[in-house]
Amino acid sequence: MSNLKLYVIAGEPSGDLHASNMMQAILDEDSTVDFRYWGGDKMVAVHPGGLVKHIRDLAFMGFVEVLANIRTILGNIKLCKKDIESYQPDALILVDYPGFNLRIAEWAKSKGIKVYYYISPQVWAWKQSRVHKIKKVVDEMFVILPFEKAFYKKFDFDVQYVGHPLLDEISKFNENKADQDFYTRNKLDERPIIAVLPGSRKQEVSKKLPIMLEAVKGLDLYQVVIAGAPTLSAEFYWAIDSSVKIVDNETYTLLANSHAAIVTSGTATLETALFKVPEVVCYKGSQLSYMIARRLIKVKYISLVNLIMDKEVVKELIQKECNAQQIRAELDRLLNDETYRNNLHSEYVKLEQELGGGGASKKVAQSLLKTIR
Repeated sequence: MSNLKLYVIAGEPSGDLHASNMMQAILDEDSTVDFRYWGGDKMVAVHPGGLVKHIRDLAFMGFVEVLANIRTILGNIKLCKKDIESYQPDALILVDYPGFNLRIAEWAKSKGIKVYYYISPQVWAWKQSRVHKIKKVVDEMFVILPFEKAFYKKFDFDVQYVGHPLLDEISKFNENKADQDFYTRNKLDERPIIAVLPGSRKQEVSKKLPIMLEAVKGLDLYQVVIAGAPTLSAEFYWAIDSSVKIVDNETYTLLANSHAAIVTSGTATLETALFKVPEVVCYKGSQLSYMIARRLIKVKYISLVNLIMDKEVVKELIQKECNAQQIRAELDRLLNDETYRNNLHSEYVKLEQELGGGGASKKVAQSLLKTIR
């Protein structure tokens, strides 16, 4: 039997992380599998030589930003289809990144290629009508949030809940003993750390980081440290504020050493909670993107923490509320109110239980290999 050929598409740093773990889990089951993929450095580390396009060239966010870059995006879709046709994979594995991936899924299905989707698009939040399309074009969906299985069930689509891959990622990190050199290596002093996680895309960081940094002015008992995104250079951050401390590609070590955090919405809100760091969640998009989103979005919260717990566990400051004064007021509470900190900690423990056991990558790998074979 010839070796399995799998084509994987991830378009963002979190997708790169989860896809790389899935690829590794597949190789652990069968070391002969060959991959071709769109992704980042983590996927390259698992399987050098299969990269078609790097995630740093793929990150466009919000309605307005997408329109501005539409030619690039359409060019990428064309390139992707052509590349899949010449590679002739046994199956296509799509990881999150819905705007792009659902278009590729539709095309692949029409070509008779098996389509697997790992990490569901957030159709429960908006564009619920997309579920009908997903049912038509996706052969098997693997979901990572506990409420997603029931959501899809309403549309008569049976999906596999595999648990959240971050649980494995964080426990793997925790097994490797505490990093004693973290402070020295990053030229940090001994003061407690306030971590700032402004996101990974240029547009969102440019918009939110100045507000976040304004909010921490004068907190001299603490040191403010930015979690640098792998796709952005130190110079980019220094252009916003030349005095900031940046920790590159070490978000988990930063969180493990942090006293509180200001976090942009997204996967980082959940990572911060799983490290038990008190956080305030911020989101600010272009006014037009925000107005469109407000009309379309069907959920009460924007942070994964609150969505999973179905209540406000962490404070969310969105759009107008995402200002230096309100961020600072919440941060002061997080830093100084011991009861508030303790309550948050016990909610974080419940959150972790809610996410079930680990082993997501392994479950996906085994299921995929079984059904593709």
